[in-house]
Amino acid sequence: MDEKVNLENIKGMDTQFVMPTYKREELCFVRGKGAVLEDTCGNKYLDMVGGIAVNGLGHCHPAVVKALKAQAGRLLHTSNLYYIQRQAELASKLAKLLPNGLEKLFFCNSGTEAVEGALKLAVLATGRHGFIAAENSFHGRTAAALAATGQEKYRKGLGELLPTAVTFVKYGDIEGLAAKLGPNIAAVILEPVQGEGGVVVPPENYLKEVRRLCDEHGALLILDEIQTGIGRTGKMFCCQHSGITPDIMTMAKALGGGVPIGAIAATGKVAAAFGPGTHGSTFGGNPLACAAACAVLDTMVSKDLTAVAEKKGAFIRKRLEALMKKHPAIMKEVRGMGLMLGIVMEGESAKAFKAFALSKHVLVNVAADKVVRLLPPLVITKKQLAQFADVLAEFCEGAAPLKLAETKHHS
Repeated sequence: MDEKVNLENIKGMDTQFVMPTYKREELCFVRGKGAVLEDTCGNKYLDMVGGIAVNGLGHCHPAVVKALKAQAGRLLHTSNLYYIQRQAELASKLAKLLPNGLEKLFFCNSGTEAVEGALKLAVLATGRHGFIAAENSFHGRTAAALAATGQEKYRKGLGELLPTAVTFVKYGDIEGLAAKLGPNIAAVILEPVQGEGGVVVPPENYLKEVRRLCDEHGALLILDEIQTGIGRTGKMFCCQHSGITPDIMTMAKALGGGVPIGAIAATGKVAAAFGPGTHGSTFGGNPLACAAACAVLDTMVSKDLTAVAEKKGAFIRKRLEALMKKHPAIMKEVRGMGLMLGIVMEGESAKAFKAFALSKHVLVNVAADKVVRLLPPLVITKKQLAQFADVLAEFCEGAAPLKLAETKHHS
């Protein structure tokens, strides 16, 4: 056991020295294993958030820990002025797993950096400057990525800083998209499933039709697989369910198993628009992050975790749908793919359930105010998934008279 950590001391330092950009729970975790986290008091929590889809292999997966320890003892950083062994190895591994046609990679440090680079690449590759994005989307918090994010709450007060070349259309509306495409559009950027927007799955064949329209108008298709990628939906990348290949794809989150890393994948033709000096990253593709990502991909393949995500997703979805039939006044819809699921709840029930679950030592996340978003580690057990379902059932059975104000957070 490590030396005891005092939560109040941590809160005091955080309040004094950290910018207040996060509304934190009254919790600090000090260790984790698999789908379980332990707080400063030794309490254990079932993690159905997975670091917001980052901890695909769970917490402290032995293969990732081993790779990090080995690499940390050899080399941490050299910069991209030189060849990087682990970066080349990671690119080779990813190229074998990407949809056919995506063959070149650029490595950065985060999802938002990947989106920024993807938008820049699209402009250089097409000579056009307009973009189409979806309402309710989320692509990141830096300037261009934020400009392509279809939620005003994130862009509020920043209009003068953001590019104005983005047109928004309703997600899933192929006719609305077709009406906006024209000779000035460099690319359409979409999430295969909208995550922050509430786990919204588009209509069947939507992505195929978007692909067709982009080809017809000479526009590129950028798919943001930052949350959906690396096995989350039951395929290595979500677009593989639709059988399409985008011109550019972004990824991050689960790729590093908890270590920050992002990547842009592109076709050879599009990638040729990047040459020496056109783009770069000081830390991107560093040996440590790439060693972790190599371990993640090797484990995903050797354990066939994409199939595992599909099977476990079907298992918990069946339980959730049974609960929905029993409690239709509380649970309105279950949606998503694989182990990326959203439970649409009535009124304030999603926020109330989040607080209730926390009191039961289960961590969940609420997206779009009314959707309980589930992004558990792919290594979560069926027993643990059943534990979550039992907590939800307990909430639903007592939720009729429950008001949000009556729920109490664990302290």
